[in-house]
Amino acid sequence: MSLASSATDFLAARTQMALTLGFHIVLAAIGIGLPALTLLAEWRGHRTGDPVYRELARRWARATGVLFAVGAVSGTVLSFEMGTLWPHFMAKFGQVFGAAFAMEGIAFFIEAIFIGIYLYGWDRLSPRAHLLSGLPIVVGGIASAFFVVTVNSWMNQPRGFRLDVHGNVTDVRPLAAMFNPATPPEAVHLILASFMVCGFSVASVYAVGMLRGRRDAYHRRAFAIPFTFAAVTAPIQVIVGDWATRFVAARQPVKFAAMEGIEHTRNGVPFKAGFLEIPNMLSVMLKFDPHARLRGLDSWPREQEPPKNVPHYAFDLMAGIGTALVLLGVWALLAWWRRRDLPRSAWFLRAASLAGVGAAIAMEAGWTTTEVGRQPWIVYGVMRTGDAVNPGSGLTAGLYAVVAVYAVLAAVTVTVLRRIARAPEAGAATSGPDVPSDAAWPEGGTGAPEGGGPEGGVPERGDGAGASGSGAERGEVLR
Repeated sequence: MSLASSATDFLAARTQMALTLGFHIVLAAIGIGLPALTLLAEWRGHRTGDPVYRELARRWARATGVLFAVGAVSGTVLSFEMGTLWPHFMAKFGQVFGAAFAMEGIAFFIEAIFIGIYLYGWDRLSPRAHLLSGLPIVVGGIASAFFVVTVNSWMNQPRGFRLDVHGNVTDVRPLAAMFNPATPPEAVHLILASFMVCGFSVASVYAVGMLRGRRDAYHRRAFAIPFTFAAVTAPIQVIVGDWATRFVAARQPVKFAAMEGIEHTRNGVPFKAGFLEIPNMLSVMLKFDPHARLRGLDSWPREQEPPKNVPHYAFDLMAGIGTALVLLGVWALLAWWRRRDLPRSAWFLRAASLAGVGAAIAMEAGWTTTEVGRQPWIVYGVMRTGDAVNPGSGLTAGLYAVVAVYAVLAAVTVTVLRRIARAPEAGAATSGPDVPSDAAWPEGGTGAPEGGGPEGGVPERGDGAGASGSGAERGEVLR
């Protein structure tokens, strides 16, 4: 039974939380990975003396600053929503997981301080000092994500407190709450997913440019760095994902049953993914026994079951996209092994241009699996979501207001990023040493660069087809 004044208000509260979290998580993912890519580009620039890497680092640093600011806004909204939409949850359990939010705040301020130093320090600090000033940004971003995830993992595996006979929280142990059994798989899974989302998203921007014929050194390296970063992460994420799934099967079997679409307890459960069904395979994958018995949703009372379809389809979507991204990385690896070059097929670039959106969808699907699969509990086995919601009326109006504000926020963010893309970098170039000839690429969207540069070479910056100019006007946001 929900405490909300109406079923509509309860749904509005859940929808608003899902919307704001879904918006914020993509920004947070890019904010975790982009500083690392920026430092990698700057480091390569110092090592090689190639101005292309320096220009990449400058542009990515500016984009990092913008996305950090927007993420700070959306993250603050989430903080307020915890109290306004779920006041009973915060009132009862805030003392248990509050330390994690406090630590996240410290990590956030460290990140903010050094982002300021890093952006202001271009051409003011020595190259080594400037590079080192970026390291706390990377560490702070990862630490901030870790501490936030400990709260979500605690909601899945609550530890670090006791309830007395009156249902009041006693004997609070913040460290036990933070380092609950679900923290290791959830934290590693989230951080790796963030690297994938960031890497594939940035690479996809330059894949679009390369499909339009821009094969200069700037675009090739701007694609190669984030794509390699994400492609290396992808197979590791598969292993971590298997670890996380096995953890759920052992600790939250009802969620696992919903994820895998197991409606009835039986021996020899098949593996189902879309229209594919392999007999006994799920029992083999989980228990290494084709006849192993797995519990279905019929093992629990209906009031304790999560929704049947949403976790299952979301989990399949996440796993399917993840597999496709791994295969995309394998494609690139085979081409590099054979020719020491990127795949020359236009189909590869088309797939890479979709990889960023695909990775973001996979992350959203993963969070949908986690959150919907935990229902009807906000704290697994302890407090129901309906008992945590704000009992007041008017939550639907709040949802409409948030939708309007976030639409404006998204539009402003894109506009600012496009302005950054159009701003030229003084003294940078789009050429660099040891770049294979663009003439080796086939025609049909993968030919030589556009513009009036030397035949088979790199256009002059004045042509508008190099690292700045009209290319930015064609949608290359992070260029």
